[in-house]
Amino acid sequence: MDPVTVGLLCGVAFASAALSAVVGLAGGTVLLAVMLLFFEPAAAVPLHGVIQLLSNGGRTVVQRRHVAWSVVGWYSLFLLPLALAGARVAVAMPAALGTTLIGAFVLVATLQPGWLRMRPTGAGGEARRFALIGAVAGFLGSLVGAVGPLVAPFVLHLGLSRRGIVGTAAACQGAGHLAKVAAFGWVGFSYGEHLGLLMAMSILVVAGTAAGSRLLDRLDEVFFTRLYRTVLVLVALRLVSSALWMHDVTASR
Repeated sequence: MDPVTVGLLCGVAFASAALSAVVGLAGGTVLLAVMLLFFEPAAAVPLHGVIQLLSNGGRTVVQRRHVAWSVVGWYSLFLLPLALAGARVAVAMPAALGTTLIGAFVLVATLQPGWLRMRPTGAGGEARRFALIGAVAGFLGSLVGAVGPLVAPFVLHLGLSRRGIVGTAAACQGAGHLAKVAAFGWVGFSYGEHLGLLMAMSILVVAGTAAGSRLLDRLDEVFFTRLYRTVLVLVALRLVSSALWMHDVTASR
């Protein structure tokens, strides 16, 4: 890969990590979109998983005191087997379909969360529902790469502080990316062929996470919540529009 392309990917890795450190999501979707310009989906998704594992891991460490760990535990319960199932069917599932479903889901969950609200099952019910959310995210993560926008609306409605939202979302997403990386390795993807690029992008992701985390401390709660919702809607609209474009291109061939 030529130095200009490597430099571009490293720059996007820094910017996307900083964005995610501030609003808790969107950076992964942006990074994946750029990576798909240079890699086939079967390579972009697992490579993106490695970078996002580090990005989310960094945010988790920074916000570790604010993470709702019980939520993360339930979310991780079924991740690995579902991620492996998703990796096995990734080549058969039309990417446009999965992306459209996620985009539509995010719009509903952000603008009309009451439509999706499940009744808590006693004490701790709010956390336990994340076992189902994690199972769905684990499967879809191997198919469409970035499912942070799917998980984010549920984290947003846990009633956490802005640091708790960012930290908990990062821990859940990091666990999902770890499962996805392991699943693609199990089905035969070779990460070693891209080791140099992964190392370079990883360094920039750590730096971007640190820069974005410092900016997060300067935001007030009301502004953060509005920004978070706005990013969710914009990402969802982008997912739907890109999926429709992919469908049109495929149909015209």
